[in-house]
Amino acid sequence: MKKFLLGLAVAVTLTTAVPLFAVILVVVVASPAAGEVIATQQCQGDPTTATGSWRVPTAQHYVITSGFGPRPSPGGIGSTYHEGVDIAMLPAPGSVLAAASGRVSVAGPYGGLGNAVVVDDGDGISTTYGHLARLDPTVRAGATVTMGQRLGAEGSTGNSTGDHLHFGVAQDGKYIDPVPFMRQHGAPLDGRAVPASAPSTATPPANHAPADPAGEGGIGFPLPLPGQPRRDSVHAPPLPIPPAVQADFERAATRYKIPWTLLAGIGMEETGQGRNEATSSAGAEGLMQFEPSTWARYGVDGDGDGRAVITDDADSAMSAANYLTAVGVTHGTDGVRRAIFAYNHATWYVNDVLFYAAAYGGGEVLGDPIDCGTGRGSGNPGLPPIATSRVGMVLTWAERHRGDGYVLGADGPHVWDCSSFSAAAYRRIGITMPRTAQGQQEWLAAGNGFRVAPRAAKPGDLVFFDSYLGPNVIRHVEIVLNPATHAAIGAQNPQVGVAMSDYAEDLRTRHIFQVWRVGNISG
Repeated sequence: MKKFLLGLAVAVTLTTAVPLFAVILVVVVASPAAGEVIATQQCQGDPTTATGSWRVPTAQHYVITSGFGPRPSPGGIGSTYHEGVDIAMLPAPGSVLAAASGRVSVAGPYGGLGNAVVVDDGDGISTTYGHLARLDPTVRAGATVTMGQRLGAEGSTGNSTGDHLHFGVAQDGKYIDPVPFMRQHGAPLDGRAVPASAPSTATPPANHAPADPAGEGGIGFPLPLPGQPRRDSVHAPPLPIPPAVQADFERAATRYKIPWTLLAGIGMEETGQGRNEATSSAGAEGLMQFEPSTWARYGVDGDGDGRAVITDDADSAMSAANYLTAVGVTHGTDGVRRAIFAYNHATWYVNDVLFYAAAYGGGEVLGDPIDCGTGRGSGNPGLPPIATSRVGMVLTWAERHRGDGYVLGADGPHVWDCSSFSAAAYRRIGITMPRTAQGQQEWLAAGNGFRVAPRAAKPGDLVFFDSYLGPNVIRHVEIVLNPATHAAIGAQNPQVGVAMSDYAEDLRTRHIFQVWRVGNISG
């Protein structure tokens, strides 16, 4: 069990007036002299991210189809005053996300808006989300939502002539034009895709140990749409999924935090959802058609009987999820395609699986859409060490925020998740990292830092490990404070917030445990 260093657990620093960072900088000054500041190695396709307290209400590209103010009635007779803007997501209807954190005052049928959500965002501001096809189960009157949390799915309920989102902003009870309001709040409604801040799939399972780090919400991205060429899906429509097989897909998706529809796409392509599980000419077996050599490495127990059996449907579905995450399905949309291609080396196969996944409902992958590479390797050991003065600024900031709260997907100023906290600490010295823990590790491996042995850790290094989202994905990050005592600081979980911790147990027990040093970079 992870230990959190609270109160007198750090008596050496609490019995003096000297800040913790000043004590541990005695270790840092023994580092080699810092060289010149090197420009940051940028990742490919850096998207706009929501870094303030407001964001656009979708993660997709979109167009505004109707503006604020007088307009013809949607029914074609007379005119009406439109108390918001209509947003149509591209290329297809998608998830509706909370534009800001707040408390839900309405969740359900709401006059001409059909299925709607109204959120009291504080300071006299409320936001309205109308015409939803459905609301997420956790979104109900009285509930608290965070910026970027999924509220439901875009639809055409109520007085509507097609799929779209009605988005309204009210100030002191009076509706105002959302376009200038959102622009003034750093979230312009300009049609650009802005990755989700806290997908609903990020909720920890019920049996998740409360003292274990809850990881971070970070951002997510929708499954990519199929391209061309396609083969089987051109003439074979998606088949109904037997209830037992569906349960296997959902159980595996819950454990590995990927859309169950992706597993269903593979299940359809491979065996018609279990209707043809005969051994293939290549020797592949079971629901998800594993070759025995691949099964030997990735096969896992899916039904809790203590055995991983290649012909057991539950084990096969769970092992497919294990394999997909191991080969990088959470590494952006290109990572999804690469992971499916790794399953079967054919472009038509990738497009078939994505076609079927979309037909079963699509979904969001909890990961970072920024492409920083695979995260493999040791980075760039030739980088000059980060300057002592810069490390001090990072640790000073981190220490000042000890006691702040934890909310999955939050990004300050006094509430964080693990990766937003580490990113904010390094922004104090002009270094901009990706938003998720996995993205940060990949960014370091891409040339912005280098991996060090845990025994060689120094204050300011970043510790990464897997958490409740499965053994193949980095989902937690902390900042090393005192390597001699394995002390680190980070946004831990809702119970303790930003606190110090002892990472010794994680070093011994985690499937992934890595320590990385940021180079003396800028930008």
